Amino acid sequence: MSDELSGFTVGVTADRRRDELAALLERRGARIVLAPALRIVPLADDTELRAATRACLERPPDVLMANTGIGMRGWLEAAEGWGLAEPLRSVLGHSYIVARGPKARGAIRAAGLHDEWSPVSESCEEVVDHLQRRGVAGQVVAMQLHGERQPECTAALEAAGATVIEVPVYRWAPPTDPAPLHRLVDLITGRLVDAVTFTSAPAAGALLRAAGASGDAVLDALRSDVLAACVGPVTAAPLRRHGVPVVAPTRARLGALVRTIVDELPQRAVNLKVAGHVLTLRGHAAVVDGELRPLAPAPMSVLRALAATPGRVLSRAALLRTLPRGADEHAVEMAVARLRAGLGAPGVVQTVVKRGYRLPVD
Repeated sequence: MSDELSGFTVGVTADRRRDELAALLERRGARIVLAPALRIVPLADDTELRAATRACLERPPDVLMANTGIGMRGWLEAAEGWGLAEPLRSVLGHSYIVARGPKARGAIRAAGLHDEWSPVSESCEEVVDHLQRRGVAGQVVAMQLHGERQPECTAALEAAGATVIEVPVYRWAPPTDPAPLHRLVDLITGRLVDAVTFTSAPAAGALLRAAGASGDAVLDALRSDVLAACVGPVTAAPLRRHGVPVVAPTRARLGALVRTIVDELPQRAVNLKVAGHVLTLRGHAAVVDGELRPLAPAPMSVLRALAATPGRVLSRAALLRTLPRGADEHAVEMAVARLRAGLGAPGVVQTVVKRGYRLPVD
């Protein structure tokens, strides 16, 4: 198969670059569920940003923490509108500039400024450790925020003797339509998506908040059957704190994130030789002798249960437990019939009279 992700379903929680990420995944054959967990909202009232900018002009910062590319660009564009761009660039030009990641570094350099250092982990904690070792006592630190306050980082710098000017450029808000996110929660708990992508740490928290009482079920799924794929270690941190095994590329880029998913998901496929056929289970589809056969959730659930114990007979009662609540044994027979039709390969699902069904593995 040429499409590495054919048969797999991937949830996308990003907002700002969701179309770009979805296109990269679809190009590799994945089926996409779009469910923005948050949206970035420019400050409706820019009073706080303007006040922070004035504070930087009145007390030129010794250190600038540039956390995000979009944040730095937004700050400078806002200053341009107030006629303060040149004075702001001038005072920042004399600062020791730390860029938390490559996007922030790009925005700094595009503004004609020069960054001095970047953390390997792209984490605020590593930035704070670096500044503490360098010494910030008596210095002014301008901290460009990325969506929400970072009280731990601010407190650590203040404890080291710095005066911190927090620069709020944008904030996170719930999605305009929460329905897709709630649907994604249901799909995760039902194991009907194979992976979920995260491009910001707040998005992971937003997903768990949206889950509400289903939060433990979401975490159980992410710890086992559903792959959590994060763009970088900072984004992964909230999930790792909940014991979720996360995959993340070494470079925080969307293309690298997609390559990581391409490397990981096919390894989770189940491969069997059944009744003279080569059978592979990939997400919501089966591949029979190299041909992709998409299946509905109920037949796919039955096939996964049979493939989990190949060759062993599973009773209708056992298979019933894999179907949605409220189903009866007739629903099992219907699911098996649809499974056989969907596979298009006689003999793959074998009936054992008065006992149930099995996959007759070679």
